[in-house]
Amino acid sequence: MANQGNPRAQFNPGSMYADGLGVPNDEKLAVEWYRKPADKGYADAQFNLGWMYANGLGVPKDEKLAVEWFRKAADQGYADAQCNLGLMYANGLGVPKDEKLAVEWYRKAADQGHAGGQCYLGLMYANGRGVPKDDKLAVEWFRKAADQGNADGQSNLGLMYENGRGVPNDEKLAVEWYRKAAAQGDVNAQCNLGVAYANGRGVPKDEKLAAEWFRKAADQGYATAQWRLGFMYLNGLDVPKDEKLAVEWFRKAAAQGYAPAQWLLGGMYANGRGVPKDDNLAVEWYRKAADQGDAGAQALLGVMYANGRGVSKDEKLAVEWFRKAADQGDASAQWSLGGMYANGRGVPKDLVVGYMWTSLAAANGSEGARKNLDAFEKLMTREQVAEAQRLAREYRDSRQPK
Repeated sequence: MANQGNPRAQFNPGSMYADGLGVPNDEKLAVEWYRKPADKGYADAQFNLGWMYANGLGVPKDEKLAVEWFRKAADQGYADAQCNLGLMYANGLGVPKDEKLAVEWYRKAADQGHAGGQCYLGLMYANGRGVPKDDKLAVEWFRKAADQGNADGQSNLGLMYENGRGVPNDEKLAVEWYRKAAAQGDVNAQCNLGVAYANGRGVPKDEKLAAEWFRKAADQGYATAQWRLGFMYLNGLDVPKDEKLAVEWFRKAAAQGYAPAQWLLGGMYANGRGVPKDDNLAVEWYRKAADQGDAGAQALLGVMYANGRGVSKDEKLAVEWFRKAADQGDASAQWSLGGMYANGRGVPKDLVVGYMWTSLAAANGSEGARKNLDAFEKLMTREQVAEAQRLAREYRDSRQPK
C-alpha cells in the first residue's frame, strides 16, 4: 500500500523509522518516507518533515526549510505546525524575527485549543512581545493551557499567582499549580516549588523538601536548581554541609553559563573552599559572570584588580568594574568606588565624589559605608558635604525609570 502512493500509508513507515517501532531507528529513512506524502500535501508529514529539518534529524539542520514545511502544514490549519511557525518567528529561526507574526500563528493554534499555542500566547502577553503587555490576558491563556494539563501553562500560572500579576497574589494557589507541573517533571515548577519550601511561601517552611525538589530539577540539568542545591550544601541547609558537593553543583550550573553559579564558583576558588585556592581560576569565573552583566561578579572582579589577585594589579580597571556594578545598585561596589575616589586609587582623589558613592552605598543598606560617612565628614567642609549629597540625589534621580 505504501508503495502505491497512499499518503497515510507512506507516512506510517516514516514514523516507525523515526521512533524505531518494529524497525531499527533510521532517521534518514524516516525523512524519505515523510517526504513522499509531504509532497502530496499531507499535513502530518509536512509537519514532521519540518521538525526533522529544524532539529537536523536525518538531514542537515536547515531552519529555512523547516519554516517552509511548517508553513505548508500550518496553512492547512495544522495546529502543531502553527505553533511551531510562531516559535520560528518569535526567535528569528529561518525567518526574520517578527513577534507580531509569532502572535498571529500562536493565536491560530490557540484558537483551536492547542495547549502549547495557548501557553506561548500567554507568554507574549505577559512580556509584551508582539502585543501590548496584558497580565490578565496572559493569565487567561495560561489557564486554558493549564486546564488541559499543559505543564508549562501550569508552571506559568503558578508564577502569576506568586507575583500577583493579572490575579490577586496567592502563594497557596501558586504552590498548587507548581505542584501539578512539577509532578509532570517540569523543571521550572520543581525549582519554584523548592523555593516555596525553602522560604515558607504558600507552604510551611521545610528545607528538606526544598532540597528534594531542587534535586529533581538539578538532576534534569536545570541550572538554577543546580545553583540552589549547591547553595544548600555550601551552608548545610537540611543537607550535610559539604563544600566539595557545593562546588560540583555550582560547576554544573556554571558550565551552562548561569552567572550566579559562575561567580559563586569563583568565590570558592578565591577562598579555597571545596577546591584548592586558585586566584587565577577565581578571576576566570568572576569574569564569565561579569561579562554577562552580573553586578556581584563585577564587584568581585574589581576587588581582584584592586588587589592584584589572579591578575596584574590595575586600579583603573578596578574602578571600571566597580562602576559597572555600582551603576546597577550594588552597595559593595558603590562603597568600594567611594574608597577609590577618597584615596585617589585609579582615579584622581576626590572626597566629594567619594562621599557621594559612599552615601549611595549606605542608602542601599551597607552598614560599613554608613559608618564611613562620619570619617568623610571630618575631612570635608560643610559645603563639600552638601555638594556630595546633591550629586547623590541627582544620580539617584537619573537612574529612575522615565
